[in-house]
Amino acid sequence: MKLTYRSLLVRCLQLCLALSALLMCVNTPAWCQSQPTILPSWRDGRAKQSIIDFVKAVSTAGPDYVKPEERIAVFDNDGTLWCESPLYPQLQFAIDRAKLLVAEKPSLAEIPSVAAAVKCDIPAITAEGPKGALELFAVTHAGMSTEKFSQIADDWIAKAQHPRFKKPYTACVYQPMLELLSYLRQNKFKTYIVSGGGVELMRTFSERTYGIGPEQVIGSRCKLRFEMVDGKPLLMRLPEVEFVDDKEGKPVAIQEFIGRRPIAAFGNSDGDLAMLQYTCCNDRSRGRSLGLIVHHTDAEREYSYDRVSLVGRLDKALDQAVEKGWTVVDMKRDWIRVFPFEGKP
Repeated sequence: MKLTYRSLLVRCLQLCLALSALLMCVNTPAWCQSQPTILPSWRDGRAKQSIIDFVKAVSTAGPDYVKPEERIAVFDNDGTLWCESPLYPQLQFAIDRAKLLVAEKPSLAEIPSVAAAVKCDIPAITAEGPKGALELFAVTHAGMSTEKFSQIADDWIAKAQHPRFKKPYTACVYQPMLELLSYLRQNKFKTYIVSGGGVELMRTFSERTYGIGPEQVIGSRCKLRFEMVDGKPLLMRLPEVEFVDDKEGKPVAIQEFIGRRPIAAFGNSDGDLAMLQYTCCNDRSRGRSLGLIVHHTDAEREYSYDRVSLVGRLDKALDQAVEKGWTVVDMKRDWIRVFPFEGKP
């Protein structure tokens, strides 16, 4: 085909334009290129920005820089990472266990808390404060090896469903918090669960649900005793409480099991207040910290509760959050979606 001077010029111009576009793509600085959305299930606003600003400040060179090994973040579980209403999953597990045990051994129904559990009479279980629940847990959580308990707990987690959402409890986790866990780990934070829930129950699902290994889960626990059973070394669960990882117990557990003071703490109730205070102690020599409270304000998509509630009561911690400048996440306002099963925004 014969090329005219004009057609040759046009082709040269087209080639130059294509080459220029290619060079622009190659040389465009990273900050100009399309970036994956940070925390996509969070609405733009003060809460989301406070997280991003904090992470940027402690992970990049500057006055607030924190070495990766000191980037410790602690999370409550119930009401912070997964749904705790209308009943703590740990208590529902104990109730379901009580029903099975009474069916096998009816005499257990003579224990008041067990009888109340069989009837699902929550006020009767909690009438004497923690005593009733602890008595129930002693019956339903003890008298077996740690391996046996983990198997029972794992089976329950696989089958039990939330009464309202008709989904497994591990599906009723908060999508924005899963994104937050991932975002922190991408920036070399080490994430821990520090919860009032039973440690062995949480350890059965924490890794596959949150990406948090069992060695990074701190919770309430019963006493254990080493025994040789049929030539096999076992740890047996005793009907006695070793430690309750709630309120003032949380900072104690953090020191005992982690050995470093966190720089970020995430909770949702007065049970997390001491942990937030311990993390955000306003000691300027420690540098920057982040305290965040999940405020349940969305009755339509989840639940709405705070100062007057049987679960996750948020009263004193909410007041202190305002006084101390902690971040308060308004679930209804700040989260585009609550649960993973809602679909992508």
